[in-house]
Amino acid sequence: MNQYETVFILTPVLSDEQMKETVAKFRNLLTDNGAEILNEEAWGLKKMAYAIDKKSTGFYCLIEFKGEPTIVNTLETGYRRDERVIRYMTTRLDKYAAQYAEKRRSKYAKKAEA
Repeated sequence: MNQYETVFILTPVLSDEQMKETVAKFRNLLTDNGAEILNEEAWGLKKMAYAIDKKSTGFYCLIEFKGEPTIVNTLETGYRRDERVIRYMTTRLDKYAAQYAEKRRSKYAKKAEA
């Protein structure tokens, strides 16, 4: 199984509840296809570098997961079919990136505890 990281941007016109519902939809899509969710972060509403579809902000979300390579096609098909997703990017993490992600997660967990 490979380790992946996917970041997607949701349209800013969604309510907080709709945004959480959309993130849950993609989390369930991953787990239903045999992926193991390692980390999930909602970065919130951020300004984008350039306007996409006349929108200058968007809800950024990150999901780290382990799964088979075929799951990426399924996930990205789901992104393309959902009109709430403005942009997405999925990358496979090599061993160094996976180690860095683990350090970042542990640092994030320590901050959350304090």
